[in-house]
Amino acid sequence: MPHLTSWCTRPAPTNPGELGLGVPGCAHPLVAPAEWTALARPLAPLHWAVLNVARGPGTWPDPHCLEAAARLRAAGGRLLGHLDLRYGTRPLGEVLAEAGRFLEWYRVDGFSLQRCPADRAGLGAVRRTTASLRALCETAHLVFRHDTHPYPGYVELADQLVTFAGSWADYRWSQAAEWTAELAPERFCHLVHSLPLGHLEEALRIARWQGAATVWFTDRTDRGDGTEPWEALPGYWDEIVSRLETGVSE
Repeated sequence: MPHLTSWCTRPAPTNPGELGLGVPGCAHPLVAPAEWTALARPLAPLHWAVLNVARGPGTWPDPHCLEAAARLRAAGGRLLGHLDLRYGTRPLGEVLAEAGRFLEWYRVDGFSLQRCPADRAGLGAVRRTTASLRALCETAHLVFRHDTHPYPGYVELADQLVTFAGSWADYRWSQAAEWTAELAPERFCHLVHSLPLGHLEEALRIARWQGAATVWFTDRTDRGDGTEPWEALPGYWDEIVSRLETGVSE
């Protein structure tokens, strides 16, 4: 589908090395309209936001998601489609079909590859997947959701790697892999839930110290009922936006 390539040729809206937000997937815009409105705020420190209609693009264009996507793009935000690799077990044709729908309907700027393999054995399959995705959209921004430090070979395939996703209790004692120090901070993203407001500044310092330029910090917790802690904005949304806009904790 080469005609889709022209829909994702916008320049990146981020500044290299500048700490900003990566939104791993707010709830559906019908359920979370305030969240999507806030993300489309002009000049918000947003690196990207993931659109997950129905564990993917859905089976037809969703009018609420179309509206939310249009508003975010109009504000200069980068929108990514949610693609689940199921740790490398999904057929490539299924993944590409979903990617094509995301591009055609929502004009996304790239993809978040959920449950991306992290071991060396999965590298070949992910290489084929990313090559096919870039054939659909040459400038696609690809974020790999490893949620841990993967085999270093994945770096050459992705624009960004999510190398931490978990609770503040684990994050505050986490360490970056040595090989990450050789790469620019904009190559890495950290996602942290259950983070109290009183520790927000400390978490920002950890992200900078570990070399991650994209973060998502929230006081929402993982309740263990299948609800993602990332689906709603943190209770301190205005505070974190203010700190990132003014460069507090540099």
